Amino acid sequence: MTGRSPRSDPAAIKGLVVAAALARGAGSVAVAPANPDAGARERMRDAFARGDFATWGYADGYARAACDPEHILAGAKSVICIALPYATPPPRRAPLQGRVSNYAWSRDYHLRLRALLAHLAAIVDEAAGAAVTAIACDTKPLAERAFAARAGLGWIGKHTNLIAARDGSFVFLGEIVTTLELPPDAPLRKTCGSCSRCVDACPTGALRGDYTIDASRCIADLTQRTDAIPRELRAMIGDWVWGCDVCQDVCPPTQRAGARGDEGMSAIDATVAAPPLVDLLRLRSGEFKRRYRRTAMGWRGSAVLRRNAAVALGNALDRSSVPALAASLRDDPHAMVRGHAAWALGRIASPPALEALRVRQSLETDESVRDEIALALEPFANRTPLGTA
Repeated sequence: MTGRSPRSDPAAIKGLVVAAALARGAGSVAVAPANPDAGARERMRDAFARGDFATWGYADGYARAACDPEHILAGAKSVICIALPYATPPPRRAPLQGRVSNYAWSRDYHLRLRALLAHLAAIVDEAAGAAVTAIACDTKPLAERAFAARAGLGWIGKHTNLIAARDGSFVFLGEIVTTLELPPDAPLRKTCGSCSRCVDACPTGALRGDYTIDASRCIADLTQRTDAIPRELRAMIGDWVWGCDVCQDVCPPTQRAGARGDEGMSAIDATVAAPPLVDLLRLRSGEFKRRYRRTAMGWRGSAVLRRNAAVALGNALDRSSVPALAASLRDDPHAMVRGHAAWALGRIASPPALEALRVRQSLETDESVRDEIALALEPFANRTPLGTA
């Protein structure tokens, strides 16, 4: 007997947290020591040096902060790591409907995960008799996958996501940093071995196979950036309009786990999970807020989704979308969207599509859009314009 009460014994406190987390839908809970993770810091610095996260704007200071929980809570001793499964069955999609990553078609996961973390942190604080916690949920610099792997929640896959032992890689990660020294869990001694399915399946070649990723080529990053998508990568995006699940869909442990997300992770409605591309191309601010502000897509704005819809329509090569793309090229208030509509029309390259480009070429005032129109028309410079033969 230790003489400690269950409310003050670190093992008992950990048990309370684990039980409460599992009761509220968490797939697994584990504890890592909060000492700085030098290995993760060096890997992150190497990634920054390679330019893997060039579009994110992070620098070396981020790596230093993210790998030391003291930057979140002074005197940190433990990191309680939570994995919340979210995979739910994908909706049926009809032609000219876009694809949305599984994580983004339900209500914004940050709200549920923060509520869960706050509930668990309150349990720890109450047991300690003082405020001894701080939570992290995508909003503070913390190398969450590194600490989750150190805690034994899973291992980092070649697609660079954490693969939870029971739930696969479709899990949200959240952390509670505490000044209490809780019993740590042992990391899993597991890797992906010779499996390279995710590497082979990646449409843009973003995965190198050595557990690193060039995020500037990743479709999940490309569909969320706020500037023009590089022309050489647009055709590889296919019909994805937000995020990408290809590397996880082919991952054997994730396939074995199946759809383990509960009802709260289901799509708000079918059109959020599989939006009609022409409707998405016409999306404006009011409708965007009504339909998407409750999801994880709500933070980037409607122009990003319209741009992505234009790319997906260009990749669909369906001539029925030409009138909508021509209207977008003519009327969209955002030059970025008009430029991608021009690219899409050039991809389709039907006589009406080329005519729409030629008509707009002399009227467009934005230089970047004029460049897109010129590049779209360049392969057809010697083709007789519609109606002049």
